[in-house]
Amino acid sequence: MEAQNISVGLDIGTTKIVAMIGRKNEYDKLEILGIGKSKSLGVHRGVVNNITQTIQSIQQAVLESETNSGLKIGEVTVGIAGQHIRSLQHSDYITRENSELVINEEDIDRLINQVHKLVMLPGEEIIHVLPQDYKVDGQAEVKEPIGMYGERLEANFHVVVGQVSSIRNIGRCVQTAGLNLDGITLEPLASANAVLSQEEKEAGVALIDIGGGTTDLAVFKDGIIRHTAVIPFGGNVITEDIKEGCSIIEKQAELLKIKFGSAWPGENKENEIVSIPGLRGRDPKEITLKNLSKIIHARVVEIIEQVYVEIKNYGHEEQKKKLIAGIVLTGGGSQLKHLKQLVEYITGMDTRVGYPNEHLAGDSDSDITSPMYATAVGLVMDSLMRQEKRIIETPEVEVEDEDAPIVPTPIESPRDNRSFLDKLTERVKDFLDNAE
Repeated sequence: MEAQNISVGLDIGTTKIVAMIGRKNEYDKLEILGIGKSKSLGVHRGVVNNITQTIQSIQQAVLESETNSGLKIGEVTVGIAGQHIRSLQHSDYITRENSELVINEEDIDRLINQVHKLVMLPGEEIIHVLPQDYKVDGQAEVKEPIGMYGERLEANFHVVVGQVSSIRNIGRCVQTAGLNLDGITLEPLASANAVLSQEEKEAGVALIDIGGGTTDLAVFKDGIIRHTAVIPFGGNVITEDIKEGCSIIEKQAELLKIKFGSAWPGENKENEIVSIPGLRGRDPKEITLKNLSKIIHARVVEIIEQVYVEIKNYGHEEQKKKLIAGIVLTGGGSQLKHLKQLVEYITGMDTRVGYPNEHLAGDSDSDITSPMYATAVGLVMDSLMRQEKRIIETPEVEVEDEDAPIVPTPIESPRDNRSFLDKLTERVKDFLDNAE
């Protein structure tokens, strides 16, 4: 099989690292060829804090997916999240010299490049610049300004910012693990691509991806991403609380959470008890399920309330910005029993659990369609899109007839906001090459 058409997503999470290999089948759906996962050591709240351990975990996951699929992995698309990610709204404008010509791609690129020159806090780097809506000569709410006449072109932007050092560390781990960095993507965006339908994005929806170390939020309305946030808590703090509250070891706390945990304390009877074996011959511990779900409930409420603050920051309460499709929960943490009901109760918004089967081939393994693989599936999709873009762009380069007129290719616009991540990836690569 040609390695040409395969893509690899590498999700470096706090709890697990997943390497997923996929390709498009003849129906344009995503077919997963191999998956490898390893326990993530060295990542805390989405940020690498131990390079050596992270490299080992990446190699382990990659090896497993290569063994599963019989393919060799070269390039990967990596997701970034972590508590250092923040986003802001910004508006900017350019004045066009020649208002006789219609607005074209170049004008929009110029405007976006201008946003990239924004002065950030020390050590921060702009990761994504996502145009929201445009104004042409004061005419507001223009969705697509290309082809219009106008002198002053303005736009509102959603700007996502992250720490350079964290991004470089991830790049370093990937390279040292013997892989090439093909691209960097914001994890909430990857998960959203895997889980949400176009109708939901149009109607307005908030995607909440509850991971081990962080909870990522992406808000869409009218098909455009409007708000992103990374909240530095996830499923691990719940496990931590169970461990402290019940005086048991982490492994037991995690098992308790998965097997018996519930986000809604009302449903457990007082007399439901789990017995946990003591360590090294000590007496077993008895824990009531009611207490267990009280501990979980308290933490989950805290996480959801923080996310809800972000949804309100976006402006969900304004009529025009209402999220009609409500909330979609995904990520490993979304599998907690009765979480959907709790989220509906706190936010008053319709909620569903999102499985990454929106673009997967029909015969996919049920393991892969688990919410915990949403980010990995999204990264593979992202990588495939990048490949298709390259295939579209390359034919022009091969023809070297000096007399032939130079015809600009209208096919893929550089305005696809990924191109900035490509530039960022280039910068990270350059930095790593020079650091050697």
